[in-house]
Amino acid sequence: MDWKTLLSPVRVRTAATRSGSGRDLRSEFEKDYHRIIGSASFRRLQDKTQVFPLDKSDFIRTRLTHSMEVSSIAKSLGQNISQDILQNGRDPEFDWQMKEDICNILQCAGLIHDIGNPPFGHFGESAIREWFRENLPKLKFQGEPVTKLLSKQMLADFYNFEGNAQALRLIAKLHFLVDEHGMNLTYALLNTIVKYPVPSTQMNPHSGDIKDKKMGFFFAEQELYQKIAKETGTLGLRHPLTFILEAADDIAYKTADIEDAFKKGCISYHTLLKELERYEQTASQREKEYFNAAGVLRDKYAAAGKRRIADREEYAVQNFLVRVQGMLIACATYGFINHYDQIMQGTYKYDLFEFTYARGLMKLLGDIAYRYVFITNPIFKLEVAADTVLRSHLDRFVAAALYYDTQVPQRDVEEKLIALISENYKQAYHACAAGKSEEERLYLRLLLVTDYVCGMTDSYAKSLYQELNGIV
Repeated sequence: MDWKTLLSPVRVRTAATRSGSGRDLRSEFEKDYHRIIGSASFRRLQDKTQVFPLDKSDFIRTRLTHSMEVSSIAKSLGQNISQDILQNGRDPEFDWQMKEDICNILQCAGLIHDIGNPPFGHFGESAIREWFRENLPKLKFQGEPVTKLLSKQMLADFYNFEGNAQALRLIAKLHFLVDEHGMNLTYALLNTIVKYPVPSTQMNPHSGDIKDKKMGFFFAEQELYQKIAKETGTLGLRHPLTFILEAADDIAYKTADIEDAFKKGCISYHTLLKELERYEQTASQREKEYFNAAGVLRDKYAAAGKRRIADREEYAVQNFLVRVQGMLIACATYGFINHYDQIMQGTYKYDLFEFTYARGLMKLLGDIAYRYVFITNPIFKLEVAADTVLRSHLDRFVAAALYYDTQVPQRDVEEKLIALISENYKQAYHACAAGKSEEERLYLRLLLVTDYVCGMTDSYAKSLYQELNGIV
């Protein structure tokens, strides 16, 4: 792979030249940024769960604030890595314009990397997958089992439903503003957000290669992805910038989850300190010399005392996490540069932290969040409620969509349910369904339902559930 091809500014639809006295001096990737922040899909992230569903605190992160943090970190990593490539002559064709383009692409990618996620966080994805695994085998269309009508890949799309794949679908098709090409973003940006460049039938979480862990696109977007991969020269390999985006995401959520958990009272300063001290008992001497995590936390607590800070524990935890982020950014930069040739050849199989001093700490932070937040009773209660909401919506809307846009008359209530679905999504469905076989049209109607459900905010999903079930 080479950077000139990887940074392709090509779009599905070429913008028409507009007359006027002013000249647009923005690069194609800067134009992407403005398209994203002006979109309704991006704004909806402000009411979508990061960790704590339907939380009323204005401090706890949402998908929107998380995405902004990822965007900032990704751009910083892009600056560090690009500067190293330039200064050390790792690629004689790499220039300053490429550095600027990389930073702009990563900034945009951070904003949209979670844009396809359903309401209620990652649990929403699990609920959708489980519903289809339980119910698709029971569904019939014109007397035939749906599982016999749909192809293996179509079925696997629903059984392994992924917010990552939905993100590509959303920005490339569902944001129906001008036409069926959605936001019409550049191919370089679209490829960067495809974390897993494999379809649902080829995913293999046990392959040892990070790119096979999940699916990256639905059957409906397979042709589009192939065009993107051909244009950018990845040919089914991970785009190099995807490694950077993933590292930025990991840095953002693994530090933010600890901070949010502290604010919610799920973990205390003393508990965090004990966890870090226990970790250092097994860490190597070089890891401890590079970053003494427990020591940094203690130092921040002592500094709070010297500064006469009222809440020493809050000060210590927050400033400790700032230092952790800086260390992780340095390690991710090293991870990319140290494996530069493998990444550019498409043979690197791991995340950027795997062979750095940050590997152990990253695993610890994730483990702490899991034990003190994700498997606690408050989260369990919220997830049970979310499951009830999502299952109710899927029960109703899948039944209504089965015979939508067919010769079979729908019941009055089914027509009313379809009327609730956004016209943008229905327009995108009709654009894609035109000229397709009956089986593919059925597949697209099921996707129409997941499009609608994934587009819901947490609050809308909850309020719609209450309205449809007569709950005042």
